[in-house]
Amino acid sequence: MASHRRPKQPSRTRVTVLTATAAAAVALSSQAAQADPQQTKKDVKSEVDKLYEQAEQATEKYNGVKEDQEKLQKEVEGLQDKVARGQGELNQLRKGLGAVASGQYRSGSIDPSVQLFLSGDPDSYLEKAATLDQLSGKQAEQLKTIADKQRRLAQARSEAASKIEDLTETRKALGDKKDEIKGKLGKAQELLNTLTAKERAALQAKEDRANRSNSRIDLGSDVPASQRGAAALSAAQAKIGSPYVWGATGPSSFDCSGLTSWAYQQAGQSLPRTSQEQANAGTRIQGQDALKPGDLVLFYGDLHHIGLYAGNGQVLHAPKPGAAVRYESINNMPFMFGVRV
Repeated sequence: MASHRRPKQPSRTRVTVLTATAAAAVALSSQAAQADPQQTKKDVKSEVDKLYEQAEQATEKYNGVKEDQEKLQKEVEGLQDKVARGQGELNQLRKGLGAVASGQYRSGSIDPSVQLFLSGDPDSYLEKAATLDQLSGKQAEQLKTIADKQRRLAQARSEAASKIEDLTETRKALGDKKDEIKGKLGKAQELLNTLTAKERAALQAKEDRANRSNSRIDLGSDVPASQRGAAALSAAQAKIGSPYVWGATGPSSFDCSGLTSWAYQQAGQSLPRTSQEQANAGTRIQGQDALKPGDLVLFYGDLHHIGLYAGNGQVLHAPKPGAAVRYESINNMPFMFGVRV
């Protein structure tokens, strides 16, 4: 027999909750539909700029490690050459003493002290000073020379082994830092790829305008810091428009410290490779008002960015990936201090 009971009606509370949820969903959908696409582009650009800054931080550390690697490589090569030459000299000395032993053997009376040396370590033999009386003056001198040469050779080998170990660790650190930089730049590109073609074109057009604005920059009439500073600035100005490439030191592309070190090299002044090291390359200038064209200018708390003061509040620098060497306002970045080389 069919049931005639009325179906159970949803409670008032349940209806209210469902209605509110549905309303919220409609509101969120409406907000999403009305979201400002410019805000999305702005957020992506902000994140990309942050990744570029982190990549530049890693680049300056990479530059420092690379410089250490090159220095260690030269030291290792020098020590290995020293070991090779020392071994050759030792072989010649031993050969000379061996000739003495051969002569004694032919005469039927090889000196036991020489025999002992030729079959073992002269250091342990020389500790027995009394036995030196058994040697001629010339033989004793030869034996001491050989023992000293062996000690220095062992020390050089030990030092070379230690440097090779340091070099191995440095190469690994260099590879890790390189991977970090590529990772940051790769992530930045992924974010840029989330934008539409029109949005990417707009960002690129902004960069292009910033690069082209160099022809209209008013540098004022400030007197350069020095003749050498003026020469360095002039060299860097000749590279306006060159692309930023991490780890590059010119002459066709640069990172920030690569540009400043290259520019001063053209002026006859050698600078350290990294921005942090260049911060100690001269007299510090604390205030912006005291800066003169050719001075180095350091930015950010960890000093990971550097440029050349060009005058009238403008800095000439290699800004970031995707940008060219150009002038920018000194106020576009957190100024720390200047350095007069």
